[in-house]
Amino acid sequence: MDFTLSEEHRMIRDMARDFAQKEIAPIAAEHDETGEFPYETIMKMGAQGLMGIEVPEEYGGVEMDTLAYVVALEEISKVDASHGVVMSVNNSLYCHGLVKFGTEDQKHRLLAPVASGQVIGAYALTEPQSGSDAGNMRVTAELAEDGSHYVVNGTKSWITSGPVAKYIVIFAQTDPDVKPRYRGVTALVIDTQAPGFNQGKTEPKLGIRASATCEIHFEDYKCPLENRLGEEGEGFKIAMTVLDAGRIGIAAQAVGIAQAALDEALKYAKEREQFGRPIGKFQAIQWMLADMATETEAARHLVLKASHLKDTGAKYSLEAAMAKVYAAECASRCARKGLQVHGGYGYTKDYPIERIYRDARITEIYEGTSEVQRLVIANQLLK
Repeated sequence: MDFTLSEEHRMIRDMARDFAQKEIAPIAAEHDETGEFPYETIMKMGAQGLMGIEVPEEYGGVEMDTLAYVVALEEISKVDASHGVVMSVNNSLYCHGLVKFGTEDQKHRLLAPVASGQVIGAYALTEPQSGSDAGNMRVTAELAEDGSHYVVNGTKSWITSGPVAKYIVIFAQTDPDVKPRYRGVTALVIDTQAPGFNQGKTEPKLGIRASATCEIHFEDYKCPLENRLGEEGEGFKIAMTVLDAGRIGIAAQAVGIAQAALDEALKYAKEREQFGRPIGKFQAIQWMLADMATETEAARHLVLKASHLKDTGAKYSLEAAMAKVYAAECASRCARKGLQVHGGYGYTKDYPIERIYRDARITEIYEGTSEVQRLVIANQLLK
């Protein structure tokens, strides 16, 4: 399998790298400190085509492949994981679902504005009592008597980009009596500016603080029938299909975080001197750097393999789960070792490794915890 980047892939990687260094790096620490959502740079990312990389041009995207998406996402996440997760959710969880399951009308109305970066998209599966247990959701969507709309009620939680999204793909029970219950789940695209939608408080988070996360509440919200994604009862299938793609995105984000930790550790190891020489000359430091570099490259290749399978139309659920669990845990290990290389200075906000350390942890939790990924992997192996 040849992972050599084509000229086109190198161009989007280099463009994303240049954008991240010039536009994101100068403001990343400040937005992490304040928790303010970086509207300006996110809108600039949209103008650069980074918010709809795999979406066909006729629907507002740049019509490239998953490989282009992951190499660009790694570069953005390497500079700031908060921008990376907004990009990942927009591309993988929102746009991918509309491309794969949307009607022509939906692609023009609901996909194009998000893929082109004019507005932001989000994805709402989790509820206060149901995360990985998606079949246990309690948000309901009852079809009106005239069949023109669904009436939605209930609460979704931990919605990345929830406070800033114009459109959100949600999943609700339309037939709560069917067994098993996940067969009664239906996907809907909601407009957050319509009556009946209410945003909860923005969550104060340990890491990825510049990305906005909140609960969302529905109170007799009317979702037009033409905004149903797929058929009634297909919501669970749509949710799981989209999550497979999303896990590749989060894995790419994690690789970017791991690479950032390695880059910062290498820089510090060359500059910091102890006992008359740079600490990078000491074997203990060298071994940590060697492990970080090896694991990051291994994680990157798992992401590239999953991307290749997705681009060729092959099944990739197993490989996406493998990439996600390994890359996420690699990011945490590399961030921990990177902070250790920095010693006491790494525990302060004077160096980026402190933010990298906090940002890395979430990759083991969202879009399926590491434990859930291992269940997915084992189930695939035992089939």
